[in-house]
Amino acid sequence: MKSNITFPVLNVCLVNIDKIVANDYNPNKVAPPELELLKISIIEDGFTQPIVCYYDEEKDEYKIVDGYHRYSVAKNILHLKEIPVTVINKPLVNRMASTVRHNRARGTHSIDGMTNLIESLINLGWKDSEIALNLGMQHEEVIRLKQSTFLKDIFMHHTFSKSWKEFEDTYYPKE
Repeated sequence: MKSNITFPVLNVCLVNIDKIVANDYNPNKVAPPELELLKISIIEDGFTQPIVCYYDEEKDEYKIVDGYHRYSVAKNILHLKEIPVTVINKPLVNRMASTVRHNRARGTHSIDGMTNLIESLINLGWKDSEIALNLGMQHEEVIRLKQSTFLKDIFMHHTFSKSWKEFEDTYYPKE
């Protein structure tokens, strides 16, 4: 492991968004629902992560290494004039590898983890619609995750009709 770790994140600066350009090698794509969630995230939480760029002195522009979708939302949807940038100074091949590392290192959400999170949000008073909106989920996804582990808890205090009891007594009498 490398012992001389650098901290480019400590040198964040606001850059005019028109000086920032996309790279032409990023294989990462974001589906519309996740892009909408990114917009909500920036509106609700602010810009919590700078765009990672390489500064091209010759062209006086910042080429994106990581953060293209944050940049795109900021420019095309939120119409921001400046966004936070941190600069790394590496050759193109290293920037290409950095782009993929940044994208792939983000991980995925486990079903159990998401189910526990949704249960906690419900216990804290959020409605299904709030969960769906704020987590970028479809309402059906929320319902499925609720059903997967705590279905019994959802109906614990529900009053059911006596028809089931009558059915059970008629067709499955206790001996």
